[in-house]
Amino acid sequence: MLGFDLDKVDKSTREMIDGVIAIFVEYGVDIMGAVALLVVGWMIAGWVRRGVRHALDPIPRMDDTLKPFLARLSWYVIMVFVLVAVLNQFGVQTTSIIAVLGAAGLAIGLALQGTLSNVSSGVMLLLLRPFNVGDYVDAGGIAGTVVEIGLFNSEIKTAQGLCLIVPNSKIWSSPITNFSRNPTRRFDLPVGIGYNDDVDGAMTLLKGLLVGDARVLDDPEPLVMVQELGDSAVVINMRGWTKTEDFWDTVWDLNRAIKVDLDAAGYSIPFPQRDVHIISGGEA
Repeated sequence: MLGFDLDKVDKSTREMIDGVIAIFVEYGVDIMGAVALLVVGWMIAGWVRRGVRHALDPIPRMDDTLKPFLARLSWYVIMVFVLVAVLNQFGVQTTSIIAVLGAAGLAIGLALQGTLSNVSSGVMLLLLRPFNVGDYVDAGGIAGTVVEIGLFNSEIKTAQGLCLIVPNSKIWSSPITNFSRNPTRRFDLPVGIGYNDDVDGAMTLLKGLLVGDARVLDDPEPLVMVQELGDSAVVINMRGWTKTEDFWDTVWDLNRAIKVDLDAAGYSIPFPQRDVHIISGGEA
């Protein structure tokens, strides 16, 4: 059986062992407290991350990309405080460390302000949901169907079939018009007829086109009114409401029907015209 006799160990080794024992005795409680604090903080951070994820799941308009991002962000925030507390357990001046981290964070924020602006805008778009995937929108002159909403960029498909990758900050900082959000949409179709034509008869004909189209809603009631007495035509406006998904088909079909029915009824759709009077002056 092997034994360990301290009397046979040289003086330097004995001093080293005594030093290790002294350090363990002096800092053992701090080390054990730091380990316990780290383990408890790790567990709490995990519970908070799962709690945030479960709390966000029932929200119907919360994007699936944003849920894990916010959950992971909460985990990192808690772990930063835990690490600061662990350092404070060993007597480290955490005030200076926090100041250094703050200065570093400010420098990084200034260097990445464009990227961080896109991320913050992406979070707001995913959280507040001014539009969803599949909606047709116009944001600051950028119009198209939304294909994807990311944390940095959003993908929009234009009416010409082009793919636009737009920074989220550009979208969020612009007025957003969502053409797909509301279930119904109003259309106005101005029609010009000649001054010699029967206005009342034309209005009755145009009102019949609105009432006869099943896609034009009865409520609100479709209207026909004289909108303007123009330079070369009496402008009659056809106003009606339709379901958003039927909007363009209804407008296109009504435009064709207006031309065909007015021609068949003998009404004229005048071109812009101008009367020129020539006055001949006498000899100078």
